Amino acid sequence: MSIHIVLVQPEIPGNTGAVGRTCVALDMELVLIHPLGFEISDKRVKRSGLDYWPHVRMAEFASWDAFLSERAPREDQLFLFEEYAARSFYEPEYPGDAYLVFGSETKGLPAAIAQPLAHRMVHLPMRSEHIRSLNLANTVTAAAYQALRGKF
Repeated sequence: MSIHIVLVQPEIPGNTGAVGRTCVALDMELVLIHPLGFEISDKRVKRSGLDYWPHVRMAEFASWDAFLSERAPREDQLFLFEEYAARSFYEPEYPGDAYLVFGSETKGLPAAIAQPLAHRMVHLPMRSEHIRSLNLANTVTAAAYQALRGKF
């Protein structure tokens, strides 16, 4: 079993590269949902992923619907990360085959994904009123470690 990191329509190649590096470190799969804001062969993706990029276990899907159709995740596997979610990411118990789902850097998750699964949303709590959100790569790393808590 493996936890999966799902990036829905990521826009910034450096973030995706850094997330890929985290996936290698934690033995997680990186799932990319198109359209991407860059080419996966972009040197900025590989630069952020450093020499770890060849070790990234990655799957790509043309759309969210294609992902749902092929993977057919159970609802209890899905954890959608949004800054406006009511529930903290500390609350759930993450199964060993969870899908941690993140939206694009500037738009978050599309409403067509977020609305039907609003009850599966979580957020990373922040103490400062000056910060609205964290960088995508930082958020993914924090979430990945939280999902693995007690599993090492």
